[in-house]
Amino acid sequence: MVWGMDSSIDEAVTPDAGAGAGSGPAASGGPAGSGPAAGGGPGGAVGGRGALAPVSLSPSRAGDFMQCPLLYRFRVIDRLPEKPSEAATRGTLVHAVLERLFDAPAGERTAPRAKALIPGQWDRLRESRPELTELFADDPEGERLAGWLAEAERLVERWFTLEDPTRLEPAERELFVETELDSGLRLRGIIDRVDVAPTGEVRIVDYKTGKAPRPEYAEGALFQMKFYALVVWRLKGVVPRRLQLVYLGSGDVLTYDPVPADLERVERRLHALWEAIRQATESGDWRPRPTKLCGWCDHRAHCPEFGGTPPPYPLPVRAPGSRAE
Repeated sequence: MVWGMDSSIDEAVTPDAGAGAGSGPAASGGPAGSGPAAGGGPGGAVGGRGALAPVSLSPSRAGDFMQCPLLYRFRVIDRLPEKPSEAATRGTLVHAVLERLFDAPAGERTAPRAKALIPGQWDRLRESRPELTELFADDPEGERLAGWLAEAERLVERWFTLEDPTRLEPAERELFVETELDSGLRLRGIIDRVDVAPTGEVRIVDYKTGKAPRPEYAEGALFQMKFYALVVWRLKGVVPRRLQLVYLGSGDVLTYDPVPADLERVERRLHALWEAIRQATESGDWRPRPTKLCGWCDHRAHCPEFGGTPPPYPLPVRAPGSRAE
């Protein structure tokens, strides 16, 4: 089986930057290290100020809408700027290191080699995202940066206690996937790693730099993985044999073996979510949903729950009861 994604799905797109590397507050809907991302819902019409009605759905943006519809609007439609966070940026750095480690021959994939990749990957990350210099602007002596990099080293080193990279040959790393369902709903995301056994069985792996959730919250954590499994199933005709979440913050591995019925339920859930996003996009009615995670949100100044006012809605609004043309 060839795992390079079919480039025939060839509308020029920008992959959702939050689709693959979720960790820290960003993974829970707090400050996203990558800022607002393109894509996430229905439509495609151009609104005021160059705004676009969202055109696809990723796990990150689906999570945003389920957490707080207004947060989804701020990120996808208004594209309000967000400050980079140390936790999310560290997650991005660790993901880059683990991806690049597999460039080395199997016998050379050691913890010291992986840790040695951190400074160079951090330099590359800053070059590609200059706004990250803000993170340590108030750290002239570099003490906080040194501690932050040391924590990244600890996370990378812990990975070697959970998986043995000398015995792995990923079929894909940081794989952008996209498919369109029969309904027209377009799904996309970035999978950290795809392993394919000689027998053809597929394992989807995602790294998390945070801690594993308590058992009662495991289903929420698996939503992202089932989303990816659905995309792979619809794209390749193969239900992944295993979904695996590797929690570097706590040293836990969470696995789940999906069956078609699981993925069909996810598909129905995504269609319902899509319809809710479509209605909110057309009506301009994006309700805030206060939770404990509001404390992480960069947009409280614009949120009615905190006395703020959202920016003017930049897309056309359809009157209640009117029909789409």
